[in-house]
Amino acid sequence: MSVAPGLQPESWHLLSLLEQAPGLQALGDTLADLADEGHPVVVGTADLKYSNGLVRFQERHPDKYLQFGISEQHMVSTAAGLATTGLRPYVATFASFMALLACEQIRTDVAYTRQPVRLIGHHAGITLGFYGTSHHATEDLAITRSIAGLTVVAPADTAALAAALRASVDLPGPVYFRIGRGRDPDVYPAGTTLEIGKAVEHGTGSDLTLIATGSMVHPALQAAAALTADGYDVGVLDMHTVKPLDEAAVLAAARGSRLLMTVEEHNVLGGLGGAVAELISEHGVPVRLHRHGIRDQYSLIGPPTHLYRHYRLDAPGVETEAREALLA
Repeated sequence: MSVAPGLQPESWHLLSLLEQAPGLQALGDTLADLADEGHPVVVGTADLKYSNGLVRFQERHPDKYLQFGISEQHMVSTAAGLATTGLRPYVATFASFMALLACEQIRTDVAYTRQPVRLIGHHAGITLGFYGTSHHATEDLAITRSIAGLTVVAPADTAALAAALRASVDLPGPVYFRIGRGRDPDVYPAGTTLEIGKAVEHGTGSDLTLIATGSMVHPALQAAAALTADGYDVGVLDMHTVKPLDEAAVLAAARGSRLLMTVEEHNVLGGLGGAVAELISEHGVPVRLHRHGIRDQYSLIGPPTHLYRHYRLDAPGVETEAREALLA
C-alpha cells in the first residue's frame, strides 16, 4: 500500500481527521464496500483523497483508484469516458470546483451523453469558511439542477450519505452528490435506507412545514422541536433529492400548512427554494413560501460556525427565521 509520507493510516493526523469528520469515512468505506460486492465501481479525486476520505478506498482497492491531481475538468471528462465501458465512476472534489469549474464537462461530456457518472461535490456551501469565495459553493444546486438529465442529491448526514451512494449504483444517468465536510450531526441511524426522489417526512405541521436539504436538516429538526414546544404545529421534510423533487410531498405540505419555509446552505435563488416555488406556483397552491438561505450575495469569510450563526443557518437561526416568518 502506498500512502504519502507523514500521513500513514495509523498516524494521529489522519485518525484525528477521520474522527472529527466521520462522513469522510462513510464516503471511502461505502464505495469500497460496493466494490467488494462486485459493483463496477471506480473512484477518482483531484488531489484531495485526505480531504474527502477516499484514501480509505485507495487502501482497499488501489487498482480501482485514480488520482487526477489538480485537474478537475479532465477528471470529469475521463469519468465520462470510463462510464462508456460499463464502469460506474465516482469522482470527487470540492463542490465549488466540481459544479462551477467543471460545469461545461458535466453538461456536455456527462449529462448530454447520459453517462452514469457520480459527481461528488464535498465541502459544499460555506463549510470551507476561511478559504473564501473561490472555495465556497453557494450556487451549485442552481447550476446542477438546471442541467438536463442530472439527478441532484444532498444527504443530511453520514448514514444518509452511505444510503444515497448505495441507492445510486444502478440508477440510470448521472448524479451530483452535494455533501459537507463530514461533520454533520447524526439524523439517521447507521444502516438506514433512502429512495432517491422521495423525501423523508418528519411529521406534518398545520402551521409550518420546514423543507430542508443536506446540512440544514438537523438544524431544521431542532428548530421544529423548539417551535413545537411553544405550541406551533410544525413538520419537517428532508428533501435529500433536490432533483427530481418529490412533488407529491411538497404539494401535500403546501395544502396542509399555512406556511412553507425552505432551508438550504445555498443562495436562495435557484436552489431548493426556487424548485419549491416553481412547483407550487405551477400547481396554483395558495400557500405562503419563505425561502431561507444566503440572500443573493457572496458569503463572508470566517469560521464555519460563525458563518452559520451570521446567516441564521444554525438551529437558533432557523428557529428565529421561522418565528419571524410565522408572525409576518
